[in-house]
Formats: sequence, structure tokens, C-alpha cells
Amino acid sequence: MSLYTRLEHRLEAQSDDAGPVRGTYSTGRLFMIWLAANLVVTTLLTGTLFIPDVPYGLVLLLIVGGTVAGAAVLVAVGTIGRRTGLPTMALTRGPFGTRGSLLPVAANVIILMGWSWVQAMLAGIALDYIVMTFTGFSSPVIFAVLCQTIVVILAIFGHAGVARVEPWFAVVILAIAAYIFVMAFMSFGPAEFGAIEAPTEPFYSPGLVFDVVLATAISWTVLAADFNRFAGSTRASIVGSGVGYTLSTVTSMSLGATAMAYVILSGGEAIPFDPVTIIAPFGWVFGVAIFLSVMATNTMVVYGMVTTVVNAVPGARLKFLPTALVLGVISIIGSTFFGLLAQFTTFLVTIGALFAPIFAIMIVDYYVIKRSTYDRDILRPTGGRYWYTGGINWLAIGAWVIGAVLAYVWAYVWPLPFGSTAPAFIVTFVVYLLVSWPSRSKGRITRVGNLSDETDASATAKA
Repeated sequence: MSLYTRLEHRLEAQSDDAGPVRGTYSTGRLFMIWLAANLVVTTLLTGTLFIPDVPYGLVLLLIVGGTVAGAAVLVAVGTIGRRTGLPTMALTRGPFGTRGSLLPVAANVIILMGWSWVQAMLAGIALDYIVMTFTGFSSPVIFAVLCQTIVVILAIFGHAGVARVEPWFAVVILAIAAYIFVMAFMSFGPAEFGAIEAPTEPFYSPGLVFDVVLATAISWTVLAADFNRFAGSTRASIVGSGVGYTLSTVTSMSLGATAMAYVILSGGEAIPFDPVTIIAPFGWVFGVAIFLSVMATNTMVVYGMVTTVVNAVPGARLKFLPTALVLGVISIIGSTFFGLLAQFTTFLVTIGALFAPIFAIMIVDYYVIKRSTYDRDILRPTGGRYWYTGGINWLAIGAWVIGAVLAYVWAYVWPLPFGSTAPAFIVTFVVYLLVSWPSRSKGRITRVGNLSDETDASATAKA
């Protein structure tokens, strides 16, 4: 038996191919997966955007507030995955319809591919700095390709591979982060950090800081059910992902803000979203943290892309391994497009505009309209409860369009002082609730458990 065939059989045994799964992960294991997830260079560098425009102490408070708000959305969507056994984008069949769900599926693949490119580029820059320090050789593009190749290799081992490597990455990254915090505060006191002067015309306001932090959580929610469906209990799903995500994001963004403040206090030039700016003052050890963070996070991102594609169409028998190889090659090629780094803030706003309304609709549909139950019709390729009109729920599509358009308008045409992500989420939530309320499930509800149990029972009955 070839290596390819053995790996394919292993992935099938691990339930990485299409369909619902029955989870076994403990609270601690899920916590470590989500802890490693956002200890990542993009989140860290996002923290560098806010200093010196907003006072350091206020930035830390906004990071905590925005992260907690975003984690609530992430946990709510992740718990649907735990209860049904389905990944995030497969769950969009519930509100959008079997065919209508292909729209958020396509958007998700594009967004995750963009994430993988950006993170690979930043890892390449960090690794290039380390190698150049010791050898004098420099080629960020080559190192970005190398980093993404390692990520693809890790991702093709499926969720079990992710769960195995993530805790080790998390421990090393946290140790390095602690070293950076200690070094920064031994050099300058809290009062000095708080006294950094803002520019005369700052770009970021407190409201915009909160919005960007919230949009970061929204961007991670696309993977919420992908991993939380492997939780052994609802408690593990809620506590593991909620605490893990919150701790990692607060730590990572605060580290970025602290590092940028340290650069300013040391008399350096504050260039936001540039890994070299914050690596140089702290040395190669910071570069190692950035490199490991991308290995941890981008592995989850590539896994999420593959999971989305293999579960896109119910009944289709796409295999995990060949899909991972195809998407992996595309992600490696795209990691050479370094011009995308200049568009990162726009990228985050786009994620918020597209996905904040989607998650608002998903939460309303599952918890309110369908009263916390999706039945096995969600696994049917045609017909059933989620077929709506020709496979599309036009009420959900309409609410999504309204929310996405308002998010764009409030971000670029008539900018709101507190950003666009939260308002777009709230408006979409209310609109979809109102238009869908007449179809709300009435009477006594028969609770449906994990859909893998339903599928197994059906197969046994037919046999």
C-alpha cells in the first residue's frame, strides 16, 4: 500500500472527509487548539496599528472588550457545530438553503485563501530576517514559499495532526511572548507607555479599534464549528474555544501594541504592520515566535479551507487528501504575491462586511427560528426542510445583502465613529429575525442530537 493510500485511509478513519462527526476532544485539548490559533503574526501586527493613535491603556481595554464580544459570536456558532457534528459552512445550509449556502462557502474559501497568503508572507519576512542575521542571505519570497509548504504538509494530516502540534506551538509562543513583555516593562514603566503622544491627525479612533478587534473575531468564526464539532461535550466547546480564543487574542494583540510602544519609546520609527519593525529591537527570538505562530495558525486555515470544500455539496464524495493537495498548491503559489500586505486593513473590513451578517443569520436561524435543532434533512442534496425555494432561502440572502451593503457604506461612504462590524451584525440579526419569525418552528420540538448518530442509525436500519 502506497504512502498516499495509507494517508487517505487514515484521514477517512479520522472523519476528515465529508459528513458529520462525533467529537471526543476534552476542554483542555480544545483550549490549546484555540490558544495556539490566534497567537499569530497577523493578530500581533494588528495590535501595532493602534499605537500611537490611541492611548496605550485604552487600547488594552478595547482589545479585551472587542475580543470578548467577538468570542461570544464564535462560541455560539461553534456550539452549533458541536451539537450537529457539522463544520461551519455546512451549517449555512440551515438558513441559506442547500444551494444558497454555496455563496457563503465560496466567500469563505476566498477569505481563508487570502488569510493563508498574508500569513505566509509575514512568516517569510520574519524567517528571512532571522536567516539574514546569521548568514547574510535574504529572499522573503523563497522563505514565504517554504513556510507555506510546511503548513500544507501539516494540514494534510487532518484535524488529528492539528490537535497534536498546536499545543506545542502554543507553549513556545507564550514563553517568548512573556519574555517580550518582561523586557518591555523592565525598560519602561507603565506611566511611560501611557504618556506616548498621539499624532495630530490620528487614523484610528477608539471606536475603530474596537471594530477591528471585533472583525478579527468574526474572521476566526469561519473555523469555529470546523474544530468545535470535535469537542466531546457542549461544555468543552464553549469553555475550550471561548477561553482559548480570548486569551490568545488578548495576549497577541496586546503584545503587538506593547512592542510598538516600546519601539516608539526607544526612539525607533513606528511603522505599523511591519514584522521587522518589532523584530529588530527584540532580536531573532521574536522572529522565531512569529514563524511558529504562522505554522500553528495557517495549518488551521488550510484545514478549514479543505473542510469547507469537501462539505460544500451534501452527497458529494470529495476526498480530503486530494482537495488538500490542490488547495495547498494554490496557497503556496499565492504566498509570493507580496503586494497584498498593503491591503490588510481593507481585507479585515471585507471579512466583517461579508461574514458578520452571515453569522447573525446563522445564530438567529438555529437558536430562534429552528429552536436549537437541525435535523438530518440538512444532509440531503435535494428536497427536505432546507430546500426552501429551489434550494435557496431568499429571505436569508436578502438579509445578508442588506447587512453587507450597510457594512460597506458605514466603513467607506459614511464612516461611523464606532466602525461597521457591530452595527451590520445587529441590523442583520433584527432584519432576519423579523422576516423569518412567521416560519418559526411551533409546538413541541423533537430534539435531534449529533447528526452522525442519526446517519449511523439510518445506515444500520437499511442494512
